[in-house]
Amino acid sequence: MVIQIVEDDKSLSEGISISLGDYADSFHKEYKIENAKKGFDKYGEEISLIILDLNLPDGIGYDYLKYVRERSAVPVLILTANDLEMDEVTGLTMGADDFLTKPFSLAVLRARVNALVRRSQMTGNAGSKEETESPKNAKSGVYEIDDMAFDFDKLTFRKGDKELFLSVNEQKLLKVFLDNKGMLLTRDTLIERLWGDSGEYVEENALSVTVNRLRSKIEGSGGNKHINTVYGQGYRFE
Repeated sequence: MVIQIVEDDKSLSEGISISLGDYADSFHKEYKIENAKKGFDKYGEEISLIILDLNLPDGIGYDYLKYVRERSAVPVLILTANDLEMDEVTGLTMGADDFLTKPFSLAVLRARVNALVRRSQMTGNAGSKEETESPKNAKSGVYEIDDMAFDFDKLTFRKGDKELFLSVNEQKLLKVFLDNKGMLLTRDTLIERLWGDSGEYVEENALSVTVNRLRSKIEGSGGNKHINTVYGQGYRFE
């Protein structure tokens, strides 16, 4: 596993790499957006996780997040000194998978990274032999709805002739919806399925932002609305 750390505080970057040493085989440490982009172009396919600071010498981390999301669904954990709800909403809306406000304990960082890695592995294993049945039986690695095709075996997602880039959270949420089509899923259930043991650290609006981002990508296909909000309870995928 390779982790890219984009953080201009070299002491913090080093501390993060030491704390996460048992999660990764190697780290790529970048201190500017320009270098992070060059690094991503060079070894992006190797990266399993990106830890991204927002306040960087040559710009805002959102610029790099946008750059990554146009090319990959690799998990992104944002770090910021700005304790503002709008920053979190902006990051999640742009496709970040998690958000951590400075100062933070390394124990919390490890918990968040552990959850992201588990979700990424679970999504990558979706459609494995244990889960695979006939596509007609709802649990399959490949789903076709309207003009959309979601292949969780190959991790390719298309809407018409357009490829969709889904973050790890969006992939996981979509898989949960597809496997429970027509069923009411409460907010607590979805938070537990997406964030697992680290759900206690997750802001409540993180689920709403993730649902809305997924909805914006898949709705309108064939004129159909698939993700329905059941007010005061949760969501139902039709």
